[in-house]
Amino acid sequence: MRFFSGKLLHLIIVVFAVTALTFVMLNLLPASIAHEIAGQGATASDVAAIREQLGLNDPVLVRYARWLGGVLRGDLGYSLYSRQPVAQAIASHLPVTLELLVLAQFFALVLAVSVGIVSAWRADSRLDRLFGTIGFGLVSIPSFALAIILIFFFSLRLKWFPATGYTPMAEGLPANLKGFILPALSIALVEWVTLMRVLRNDMITTLREDFILLARAKGLPAWRILLRHALRPSCFTMITLCGLHVGNLIGGAVIIENLFALPGVGRLLLSSIFAQDFPMVQGCVLFITVGYVGVNFLVDASYGLLDPRVRKEGSVG
Repeated sequence: MRFFSGKLLHLIIVVFAVTALTFVMLNLLPASIAHEIAGQGATASDVAAIREQLGLNDPVLVRYARWLGGVLRGDLGYSLYSRQPVAQAIASHLPVTLELLVLAQFFALVLAVSVGIVSAWRADSRLDRLFGTIGFGLVSIPSFALAIILIFFFSLRLKWFPATGYTPMAEGLPANLKGFILPALSIALVEWVTLMRVLRNDMITTLREDFILLARAKGLPAWRILLRHALRPSCFTMITLCGLHVGNLIGGAVIIENLFALPGVGRLLLSSIFAQDFPMVQGCVLFITVGYVGVNFLVDASYGLLDPRVRKEGSVG
């Protein structure tokens, strides 16, 4: 119980710090949102009226406290331009981002686990060195550059997948997934390498343990030893990195969504920054922060499910 309460306190502190820092940084921008809303032909009195209406004349701490109080009541505010509720706008864009992140993580895990197992079983072989070379080559390419390469070959040359655009799932799952393959691969082909390397190293250590030698002595097939006995206790570092990679996935999604014209939260955040729609930016940052620390909390809680030894150590402590 102390473990979960400590993690929950850490979650609250991180969310509070990130949102406060974002609020202060937005306030330091030289642009005047009141002038943008009033338009070029507005008078000084019009601008002053807008500032008073939006509460921009109040100190930063007062405005942040007012915004935080609204968040605690479930009110994230309204867009300065469309007057759409921020929570409603994020909810409408959320399914696209979630689908992109889930597919990217799925592709990354499939590549990392399959290649990591083979590399650990055939450590220091030619195949292992080949996988290592390919991985280091891919991780050195930014996701947006890799996306352009994928678009060139698979969209322009082979015409297998669309270069841009989004098809809602209601119009058909195959068409929907077809538009997400290249964006998800653009992120996954960069993220899978570190997952594969840590899994490979941990599995090499696990394969030298006594219980693995006992399984080999019993004559168990190699696939069963690798998948049933060696994989689970070797996943701790990789699962931890999966949680830490959420930030990388979200950061990549902001760029990839704009590159492939996907109407997700990342695209909403970037367009709100350019439009100086501060309530929308603050709401998107809050959502991303809560998602990041929430996933890391679930990763920590999953350790006991992966290895019974963790549950025993926790009960003894």
